[in-house]
Amino acid sequence: MGRRCFLTGSLKVGASALACASLPFYGGPASAAERSVLAVATGRNYRNIVIDAVDMLGGLGSYVSGGDRVVIKPNIGWDRTPELAANTHPTVVKTVAEMCLDAGAKRVTVLDRTCNDARRTYVNSGIKAAVEGIKDSRVKMEYVNMERFVTIKVPRGKKLKELEVYRTVFNADKLINIPVAKDHGLSTLTLSMKNLMGVIGGRRGSIHIGINQKLADISTVIRPDLHILDATRILLNGGPSSGNIRNVKVLNRVVAGTDPVAVDSYGATLFGMKGSDIGHISAAHKMGLGEINLSRVTVKGG
Repeated sequence: MGRRCFLTGSLKVGASALACASLPFYGGPASAAERSVLAVATGRNYRNIVIDAVDMLGGLGSYVSGGDRVVIKPNIGWDRTPELAANTHPTVVKTVAEMCLDAGAKRVTVLDRTCNDARRTYVNSGIKAAVEGIKDSRVKMEYVNMERFVTIKVPRGKKLKELEVYRTVFNADKLINIPVAKDHGLSTLTLSMKNLMGVIGGRRGSIHIGINQKLADISTVIRPDLHILDATRILLNGGPSSGNIRNVKVLNRVVAGTDPVAVDSYGATLFGMKGSDIGHISAAHKMGLGEINLSRVTVKGG
């Protein structure tokens, strides 16, 4: 296919099927010889802490190469302003986009399949203005077109055997996942793995039936190069959308890593929980998608 493919299985276009190489985008689960690594940075300057966290992992140049087409997937799902913690903070998104450009990316696309109307969420989240403020023709916001999904197989899926994935994501060379850490009424928490629902098509409501295993199934085929968890402010209750500032706790923190289970297990601790308390994190760990025991994870910074 002429590119590194992070979607395991096969893409079906009409009657044809294109084989997709099995390459774990996040580097695969940690082995006994190689521990998962997380980087945690704290501070009130959100640009600086994003850069600091990624630098602790070797810098964004370790993940994005010259000429890459990069998709950045924040949470832009809700018609909420930044301080309400329903969406990824715009400064975090802008900083990552600028870092991709500095690493030599050919194109950087920021997108999400939103829950509320995208024209409102992109604007009121502050993300559209932040990204367009970069003023570089290589970076753009993209509204998801519901006619631009392709179907892939989920070979290891226990509850999902096929999945519709947005074509821009499928065609990208690199995928960077930037969720916000928050409460969720069905999955308990929404962190890095849950954020991937924003690149899939079809009737997403059906994912909510057996959601824990289905989120793990999705993570077997959609494997971002890097997860940057926005915990600058977290939503403690009323998630995923809330709208009440009293549900927000300011932590001024970001967490970066390539292992989604480890990232989400650390994220769970921000809410006084463990990864093993969260159904989809446990399911992903059982499928070998990452390390759930933080005592077996190297945590830099903090």
